[in-house]
Amino acid sequence: MRTSTTARAATKRHRNFRGEAFLVLPSAGRMWSACNVKVRDCWAVTSVTLRRCLKLGAAMAKSKFEYVRNFEADDTCLAHCWVVVRLDGRNFHRFAEKHNFAKPNDSRALHLMTKCAQTVMTELEDIVIAYGQSDEYSFVFKRKSNWFKRRASKFMTHVASQFASSYVFYWRDYFEDQPLLYPPGFDGRVIVYPNNQTLKDYLSWRQADCHVNNLYNTVFWALVQQSGLTPVQAQERLQGTLAADKNEILFSEFNINYNNEPLMYRKGTVLIWQKVGEVTTKEVKLPAEIEGKKMAVTRTRIKPVPLYCDIIGDAFWKEHPEILDEDS
Repeated sequence: MRTSTTARAATKRHRNFRGEAFLVLPSAGRMWSACNVKVRDCWAVTSVTLRRCLKLGAAMAKSKFEYVRNFEADDTCLAHCWVVVRLDGRNFHRFAEKHNFAKPNDSRALHLMTKCAQTVMTELEDIVIAYGQSDEYSFVFKRKSNWFKRRASKFMTHVASQFASSYVFYWRDYFEDQPLLYPPGFDGRVIVYPNNQTLKDYLSWRQADCHVNNLYNTVFWALVQQSGLTPVQAQERLQGTLAADKNEILFSEFNINYNNEPLMYRKGTVLIWQKVGEVTTKEVKLPAEIEGKKMAVTRTRIKPVPLYCDIIGDAFWKEHPEILDEDS
């Protein structure tokens, strides 16, 4: 295709338009690509392309209402810091009662929470570790994550909406005989931690909170369910007691060694990325065979895997140094 001197000049002016050289003929209302000779209608150009045209000096009308964007607050998280999104169940005491959760711990509810957290990590791959207990989960994003330009509102809303919708979606997988009476709610907050030590201290705080709450609930519900005390009487019995006192009540009155309780209840759940071998059935045809044979094939994938372990000490972090590695 031959072009005039004026057209060639116009092509040079639009050389950086989208990494291509374009020739624009307004009278024809069409745009020719000098690189691949593709024809496109000007009115079919996407809004993103039109915004780029503004930078090239193309005339475009602006709405008089556009000033309202100035009211949006800048919520960009500080660069090179760990971004943590913590979700908490809204009024989950009532939700647990309405749906007949087992006391003091319902393994179905805890596994459902973990399933939702795994879904969040799978969808938002910049999460390096998550920790959950009871009706809460904390998600840690990479220090170098530039996801949605590190806007706190984006972090929080995407995590909360993905988690809440997953809770409803997977409910029947864990509560087959219990219908979901109403959808649960979760509130979220975003916290920024400047270095590895403060992040480790945060996760240690949440695991220590898990231990304190679970020990209290284990003794409380043992007094109510096995000793016949009312909730008020059980609360009065435990008022002012220390951890050693609670352990003594469990052992002497109910023959329960708290250290033998499941780790998921005492330590909470840690989710980290690990390689997992998945076995699938696949039909394989050998050269000498007419019909294929079904064989088990194992392939390796990286998935968020639940661990029930201590994260307060240094052993966990020495075993998984890739979590805090900025280049992981």
